[in-house]
Amino acid sequence: MSDPAVSAEAELRRLLEIMAALRDPATGCPWDRTQSFETIARYTIEEAYEVADAIAQRDFSALPDELGDLLFQVVYHARIAEEAGLFGFAEIAKSISDKMIRRHPHVFGDAAARNASDQTAAWEVQKSAERAARRQSGALAGVPTALPALTRALKLTGRAARVGFDWPDVDQVLAKLDEEIQELRDELSDADPTRLGDEVGDLLFVLANLARKLGLQPETCLRLANEKFCRRFNAMERIFDAEAKTLSELSLAEMEAGWQRVKAAERR
Repeated sequence: MSDPAVSAEAELRRLLEIMAALRDPATGCPWDRTQSFETIARYTIEEAYEVADAIAQRDFSALPDELGDLLFQVVYHARIAEEAGLFGFAEIAKSISDKMIRRHPHVFGDAAARNASDQTAAWEVQKSAERAARRQSGALAGVPTALPALTRALKLTGRAARVGFDWPDVDQVLAKLDEEIQELRDELSDADPTRLGDEVGDLLFVLANLARKLGLQPETCLRLANEKFCRRFNAMERIFDAEAKTLSELSLAEMEAGWQRVKAAERR
């Protein structure tokens, strides 16, 4: 639990002062002084993933530290912007506060209370209006290109679906998946890397669409599949370690047998 004696406002001021000291042209850290929006951006993304990983692992003792790292990235960008005369941390906080009030008139205004589904629809209407005000036209406008590819595919197909460009049911998505698999098979004989990459991309895009139709997050599905693979592979290694065998000396058939033993053990 939080210490009531610790003031959030005081700690935020302390963090802003630390950031200013790190960037001080005369006495700051040499590495921190040379950073820019562009060089820091990748760390911002990495820290967001570390937050997500702590949550996925339910490591709530580590979560405050990971969230702190992510907050530090926001403070870092704010300081760089302030030095350039663009904006500061206060403008960032004001921007998100104003946006949350604007997008929740049922909480901060006199709009009727909504259920979660109605609120999601109203949220998208408000976001569309905001994009129009920024002169971002088109149903796909504003979907960031830097998103993970599966997440961006999910958002792009979701945007298209809102204007009616969508398969009516999962069966038709599965039929499209079969079609894309066949197109990939047709390209295997020529083995042209560009064409193969194009077909694999189409296949992944349809899979992201399938996840959306099923109400699933494709990034989450793939992350769980990765974890399952690691768990089973490590268990298979332990089986053969106990038999004084290394994977490199085994045949594929022997490794497959070990893999099936792991799967059977999990089912039990």
